[in-house]
Amino acid sequence: MSGILYLTATPIGNYDDITIRALNILKSVDVIVGEEIRECRRLLKHYGLDKPIELINEHNEKEDSDKIIGLLKAGKNIALISDSGTPVFSDPGRLLVRKAISQKIKVVPLPGASSLLPALTVSGFDIGKFVFVGWLSPKSDKRKAELRELLKEKRTMVLMDTPYRLLQLLRDMSEVFGNSKKLSISYNLTMENEEIFYGTAKELFESLSKRNLKGEFVIVVGGNDRQSTNKSRQK
Repeated sequence: MSGILYLTATPIGNYDDITIRALNILKSVDVIVGEEIRECRRLLKHYGLDKPIELINEHNEKEDSDKIIGLLKAGKNIALISDSGTPVFSDPGRLLVRKAISQKIKVVPLPGASSLLPALTVSGFDIGKFVFVGWLSPKSDKRKAELRELLKEKRTMVLMDTPYRLLQLLRDMSEVFGNSKKLSISYNLTMENEEIFYGTAKELFESLSKRNLKGEFVIVVGGNDRQSTNKSRQK
């Protein structure tokens, strides 16, 4: 009988932001699968856990996934985690989930920490409908072309990027958006130095250029400011 693959959300910064269920799963599974050995060991050490660790890497995801599927078919229960937050979402693991589904292996998603919803809710923008844009091109010319396309979008948008690219992204957003769209930037969410910045792209680029910020961030771009008429009961 095959084991179970648990998609286990872990904290995005503050170790208190883990669910009791996630802790119980981490304690009970046979193997932990993560992106980086150092991050996995740090997380497990914090909670006093000692488990075998396997890695899944975006450069070798096919081979890594096949190995993990083999463990699952051998009856091992496995918790897939990311370096922070909810696994598979903008992290390796999608291929593993597909393979598990195709092999009729049970996949169980555990809700938990994510930077997406906190950044949306603290933005103050209409989030009845929103678009997850994610990562734009690392190349400025292509990134600006992508931003010009996003000027047409009327819904609230969510953008992410690597910690060292905040000012580069804001510079291009300032050039393309100017003062035409309101932004909210959630910086180092859940950490002691968490900050939320509000303003236009131009305003925020000018103010944050004076600071050497290199941390995790989520940018929310406001859409049309209207109340949602279709609210979900489940959040």
